[in-house]
Amino acid sequence: MSGRVSLAGKADWLGEKHLQRLLAALADGGEEARVAGGAVRNALIGQPVADVDIATTTVPDETIRRAEAAGFKAVPTGIEHGTITIVAGGKPFEVTTLRADIETDGRRAKVSFGRDWKADAERRDFTINALYAEADGTIVDLVGGVADIEARRLRFIGDPEARIREDYLRILRFFRFFAWYGDGRPDAEGLKACARLKEGLGQLSVERVWSELKKLLSAPDPSRALLWMRQASVLTSVLPETEKWGIDAIHALTRAEKDLGWTPDPLLRLEAIVPPDAARLKTLAERLRFSVSDAGRLRQWALTAPVEPKTTEAELAKRLYRGDHQGLVDRLRLSLASARGRAVEDNDALLEAGGFSRLLAFAGKWKKPDFPLKGADLTTLGASPGPKLGATLKNLENEWVESGFALDRGALLERAAEALES
Repeated sequence: MSGRVSLAGKADWLGEKHLQRLLAALADGGEEARVAGGAVRNALIGQPVADVDIATTTVPDETIRRAEAAGFKAVPTGIEHGTITIVAGGKPFEVTTLRADIETDGRRAKVSFGRDWKADAERRDFTINALYAEADGTIVDLVGGVADIEARRLRFIGDPEARIREDYLRILRFFRFFAWYGDGRPDAEGLKACARLKEGLGQLSVERVWSELKKLLSAPDPSRALLWMRQASVLTSVLPETEKWGIDAIHALTRAEKDLGWTPDPLLRLEAIVPPDAARLKTLAERLRFSVSDAGRLRQWALTAPVEPKTTEAELAKRLYRGDHQGLVDRLRLSLASARGRAVEDNDALLEAGGFSRLLAFAGKWKKPDFPLKGADLTTLGASPGPKLGATLKNLENEWVESGFALDRGALLERAAEALES
């Protein structure tokens, strides 16, 4: 990336006509507009670009006027901070006026608008996030971000402590971006600053904390970042459940995901580093305000008993029918990953891995069968609605499950008639 750096050939999205029209409209009459931040970073690294943000010298009201004059829709989503969402060609673009922080409290900042690109770059968190691209793809690097991308080095802009005191979320972002883009050891000064200022994490909303953790746990391999978070005592600050439990299982899990083609799953990875204690996980989910779905999945995993590798498919089918399918799949995946990790030096673990692999394949294909009887079938036989009918139906369902789902409707009706006569 030496010399004149450009996105030419690296960013087909930059040539999209609506984006080019928007950049041209914002840059008319002596103003300037550039693509900023993550889109530039990802294009240089060769990773997908999901969102395209734009920085401009036009003030918010002028941004709106120009966008609407060009035929685009403008929504003042964060106008007090200079951000307008422009919908162009059906795609949203966040357009933000160049800014400088005039006051921060560790969570929010008061800003002033300006025209200084270097001041705008220096208010950002990391060098790799402070790159700009002109409409023709030319990179504007005012903080050394291109060299850091080349080295896969994550570095705060300026003094790490100053950056963190502006927004303590940057502690978690340091480890999250390291997980996604870093290599080797984290920047030493940044790591020390995160360790020294970790108490500031208590000022953050729990929603922001979990959002960052979930993004970190979604990285291709978060294990190194989690290790350094633990070393800096940041991990136990936000996830005290990991204390005295450990994160060693995450290494085997990420290797299994890569080898077996599993999609990285942040909830499964969380399960790998916390104890299967339903009460503690309920507290965790409430503290970080998990969605009902995520909280339920954690709870069911904790309540699901481990599966032995010698379990037969027939035995597993009964458990799948009576229990939580996702909880069992999570148990099997974590057990398989652990066994694979130990199999390098342990022949017994190799056999266990084969058993878990077999059971996981079965669970992936298993479809829950429908119980052939309903309450109406028993009332047809003369049963009266009430507790006895419900108990009889439940007993019959248990017999059907224990038969390996082999009893057909006729056989079940015969048993029902006998039960009702007794």
